[in-house]
Amino acid sequence: MKPQQIDEQTTNTKKIAELNDRLRNTYWGGQVMTTSGVNQLSDEAREKLFMEVMNFDKFTEDNDPHGEHDFGKITIDNINFFWKIDYYDLTMTYGSENPADPSVTCRVLTIMLASEY
Repeated sequence: MKPQQIDEQTTNTKKIAELNDRLRNTYWGGQVMTTSGVNQLSDEAREKLFMEVMNFDKFTEDNDPHGEHDFGKITIDNINFFWKIDYYDLTMTYGSENPADPSVTCRVLTIMLASEY
């Protein structure tokens, strides 16, 4: 890879991580989906889960190898949950051609029980 391509890739990765963090931290800048297992939790348990997702900051090489902040695991009361962010085109038919560009990307944050993955 040429140095210019590496710089562009690094810039794109940082932008993707920033956009993903904004969605996860504020629930703004995309859509939020929950699975049936999460929907069956009590209001209090869902609130606690949503707050844990918002405040997640335990990114490491192991759980975030591409540096995009697009996946995490949370354990609450001995129950494991995953959250993940996917990138679609604006029609939500195909994957986004450029996840670093919010004008062509619809982000979807999905929160689920780990057992539903």
